[in-house]
Amino acid sequence: MGRPPPNLWAPSLYQRGNVSYLYFAASTFGKNTSGIGLMTNATLDPRRPGVGWVDRGLVLSSKAGDSFNAIDPARLDTADGRAWLAYGSWWDGIRLRELDPVSGLTKSGTTEVRLASRGGKAIEAPSLVQHGGYTYLFVSFDRCCAGLSSTYRIMVGRSRSVTGPYLDRAGHPLLEGGGSEVQTSRGRHVGPGGQEVFRTPAGDALTYHFYDGDQGGTPILQTSPIVWGADGWPTLPPLPQGETP
Repeated sequence: MGRPPPNLWAPSLYQRGNVSYLYFAASTFGKNTSGIGLMTNATLDPRRPGVGWVDRGLVLSSKAGDSFNAIDPARLDTADGRAWLAYGSWWDGIRLRELDPVSGLTKSGTTEVRLASRGGKAIEAPSLVQHGGYTYLFVSFDRCCAGLSSTYRIMVGRSRSVTGPYLDRAGHPLLEGGGSEVQTSRGRHVGPGGQEVFRTPAGDALTYHFYDGDQGGTPILQTSPIVWGADGWPTLPPLPQGETP
């Protein structure tokens, strides 16, 4: 990419066997001259998290004039042995590329797939998880990173295939601006978003951030269990209003 951009953000950690894959975005805020990089670690020790990383280089990139932004990476490996990377922000929305599951880089001969779009309106931070025969795509709508003026909210759609089409509860395609609301601003919790799904021994969980109205807009990292309904759609338990999570 030449000279490194001033911002590195949106780290996403995925483990396959003993190897940890760290995807991250390199960009300039508000522009789509961006790239997604990868580092791997075959001996990750939580007591020494900075040791053992190998730079695997650029996974994919975007530039001015492209219809997508190469940021916000999120990997999903499927039971058929394949691996996928969701990414994207604003512009024409969320995209998907197939990965080589071992190298973690894009698989030769594959092309991108469009998953979700709002026709140029704000959509970003994709995260994929599989449950009950569906693949679920979580995204963030609207404005991030503006403190108590943020309007971020978490949305979701699902598909029988990783590559889509993704529909919301009402059957509206996410490629046409659809999405079912999972979390929005309520009380002191302003602008929830930037979410990522992860699996725990106790079940699936969603981590995201919001701005705390009781602390002058201090950003807070929140982890909430995902509650899967009888209809297969995810919800989150209410956040407490009187204390910091």
